[in-house]
Amino acid sequence: MAQELDLTNDFKLVEDKVIEWRREIHQNPELSNREFKTAEKIATHLNSLGIAVQTGVAHTGVVGVLKGNKPGKVVALRADIDALPVTERNDLEFKSTVTSEFLGEKVGVMHACGHDTHTAILMGVAEVLSKNRDKIKGSVKFIFQPAEEGPPPGEEGGALLMVKEGVLKNPDVDAIFGLHINSATPVGVIRYKSGGTMASAQRFVINVKGKQTHGSQPWLGVDPILISAKIIEGLQTIVSREANLTNEAAVISVGKIKSGVRFNIIPESAEMIGTIRTLDYDMQKMINRRMEEMVPAIAKAYGGEASIEIRTNTAITYNDPDLVVQMLPTIKRVAGEVNVQTQNAVTGAEDFSYFQEKVPGFFFFLGGMTAGSNQSFPHHTPDFLIDDSGLLLGVKTLTEMSLDYLNM
Repeated sequence: MAQELDLTNDFKLVEDKVIEWRREIHQNPELSNREFKTAEKIATHLNSLGIAVQTGVAHTGVVGVLKGNKPGKVVALRADIDALPVTERNDLEFKSTVTSEFLGEKVGVMHACGHDTHTAILMGVAEVLSKNRDKIKGSVKFIFQPAEEGPPPGEEGGALLMVKEGVLKNPDVDAIFGLHINSATPVGVIRYKSGGTMASAQRFVINVKGKQTHGSQPWLGVDPILISAKIIEGLQTIVSREANLTNEAAVISVGKIKSGVRFNIIPESAEMIGTIRTLDYDMQKMINRRMEEMVPAIAKAYGGEASIEIRTNTAITYNDPDLVVQMLPTIKRVAGEVNVQTQNAVTGAEDFSYFQEKVPGFFFFLGGMTAGSNQSFPHHTPDFLIDDSGLLLGVKTLTEMSLDYLNM
């Protein structure tokens, strides 16, 4: 069992490497489906450890398989490797000055969500486990996943494409673990939630058709902007009056409205784009059904027409309750019981969920805020900041979880 092993020296030897890898990756970020140099760095490292490597998975993904000296189960560990179109704004020695093109515009590129730390942590786990393959009963599959932030328009990518290409097969994965650094959680702390832990993200587009007329004579037309306002108001009642919020949270947000060209013209049409976040599939079905009923009905009531299209971007990140119970003793042993804390669900989304749809999974949050600090910088912002001293706990936790799971 892993708790009988003394990996102290292995962890000590790898800590500085993990920090160095993280900083190199941070300084050289790449956007989704364009992580060519990052993938090359990962593959070179895994090959140096004698791990069987497959590249080009879901475009730029890297998968490594470490076979233990004894037969047994297969556990997968996942890290996402892509960066965001964000211009970094801090004084770090290793800050990113990289620029690229995103949706036709020149943008800064930054690891503004911590995927650089995830990648470095998993590279460290691979190094420690490769030195202890004689202790491994079964196999460990290392999944370095591109495009967690979403592939560019018109492209496939991310966890969904990896699953489609068979990443959980050959050898067949029995369980999968993943982590996410968190800039608002103190270094040394691990937080988790059993069941639905991160929301499913759906994108909706509503098209409203009215009748154009002069702004001074609204009675001669049908105002799609007014209809849009009534639809937005109506959608909020689904959450506030129909969803059982004592079960799980839900969110419907309109993020974009496009309509009209001139101050004195009531236009012919309007378009609204937004997001739905849910943590329960029955609730999601209800919300989708009510939106599909409500949108055309409201438009008709005001003399217009409207259609709605809903597309799912990520599934619910669902931590298998039995697997959580199974692995909590390991996490508490590694981090210290007082440092392992439950948390509420997060309405952000994670495509790790697509792996969890196929096999039991456990996804948890790792502290990245300097201990004793009261200041944190949100993810996906130019000021996002992570304390490197928190990375070793990630290496230790995933390593010990893997060994314990395989030896149970």
